Amino acid sequence: MACDFMVPKGMTPATRKTQVEQAIERLNAALAAGTVKVKVGATGAVAFTGAWQRDGVSDSCAYRKLMAASSPALRLAVARAEVTAGRKINAQAVAAGVHSHDGGSTWHKGH
Repeated sequence: MACDFMVPKGMTPATRKTQVEQAIERLNAALAAGTVKVKVGATGAVAFTGAWQRDGVSDSCAYRKLMAASSPALRLAVARAEVTAGRKINAQAVAAGVHSHDGGSTWHKGH
């Protein structure tokens, strides 16, 4: 997955994979606890607001991994965010890499 492809210098791919999995687990726990929330952008892109130790994992990658795992915490947070924003998450915007570096205040095209 896209989260795994950038392996920092001095780190093995297996170590990076473990690091990404741990970051996703922390995010899932933070979503369940309510310390991190989902924000839906104008194009339907997704961002997470709140503090979680990312370890270089992007919001869109974390979203895709948690959706693939059918995370109940993510599904609940997404439902709340979609009601609040008045729009659904757009899978095409997520796949295109539309993202935010500041918790959803500003949005950028994929890069």
